[in-house]
Amino acid sequence: MPHPVAAPSVWAAAGVAAVVVVTVLNYLNGHGDPTIDLLLLSVLCAVLSTGVRLIAAPGTALVCWLALNGFATPPMGELTWSAGYDLGRLGCLLAAASTGTAIARIISARAAYRRLTLHDPTGT
Repeated sequence: MPHPVAAPSVWAAAGVAAVVVVTVLNYLNGHGDPTIDLLLLSVLCAVLSTGVRLIAAPGTALVCWLALNGFATPPMGELTWSAGYDLGRLGCLLAAASTGTAIARIISARAAYRRLTLHDPTGT
């Protein structure tokens, strides 16, 4: 089983990748509805979370939310808080990060189980 990546490394990668994703989408799509940004950042959270422990999921979601809030939702360049919208966005990002970690752990556990059953010395 591969060793998990350190959480701060994943958070740094999430910060850089989230800003790049939001910048590219702002360039291509303009400063409109951040739904597409949220969708792609959720996918990014899930992918980045596949190599870390579940404890890193909240930090990954928070870093992506900061990029979403600061650069994809008006007013640009300012962090704002609208409880209804931002709790939903944070929840979506956290669910994506947790799901990515859980799927990776299930795949890893199934692979380990197969390795054990293939090398069964009793032959049963």
